[in-house]
Amino acid sequence: MDLGEISEQIHTRLDAKHRAREQGLVASRQTIRACSTAIRAIHRGEYERAEELMGEAREALDDGVRALTPHPDVYYVGFLQDAQKEYAEARATYAIVRGQPLPTPEELKVGDAPYLNGLAEAIGEVRRHVLDLLRTEGHARGEELLAVVDDIYYVLVSMDYPDAMTGGLRRSTDVARSIMERTRGDFSLSEVHRQLEEALRRHEERLAGGGV
Repeated sequence: MDLGEISEQIHTRLDAKHRAREQGLVASRQTIRACSTAIRAIHRGEYERAEELMGEAREALDDGVRALTPHPDVYYVGFLQDAQKEYAEARATYAIVRGQPLPTPEELKVGDAPYLNGLAEAIGEVRRHVLDLLRTEGHARGEELLAVVDDIYYVLVSMDYPDAMTGGLRRSTDVARSIMERTRGDFSLSEVHRQLEEALRRHEERLAGGGV
């Protein structure tokens, strides 16, 4: 085989790899965009729309996986894992807010590291939902959600592996802990205000009724 033939074969392989990479990038962007919009729909209580968007994200992610599976060196560059993480975050947020069991990595068809990082980022979305609940007197449900994210956090801190294996999970877990601490503080303060308002209301009712 002469150099020209060798060159042509290399061109053929690299052209195929490049096309797959471009398809994977497009699919990843579509997945991330659909997941972001799905999470906004979840916070608005538009659950059917959220499910539809997560379905679109799944289809786009599947397209990316199919394109990149023959090229593992591109598959694991990182952008497809970012898309998997966003998908895991959206699905986890939906499950937590709706009071459903968390889906497994196998059910979501994502890697372990993207799954764990998706759970960590879902904690931030749950904080937003808890704060919304506090504004509508949903303290009991807020306490339930805090218990769920506590369980998630303890799973995350148990994953004591190198960052190269977990996709930087340690940092994501540290951020999640900070979010949980702030949320706990906000929740406690809101609960104190609620109890004070309730005490004042009862006192006013007693005064109106001629009590002391």
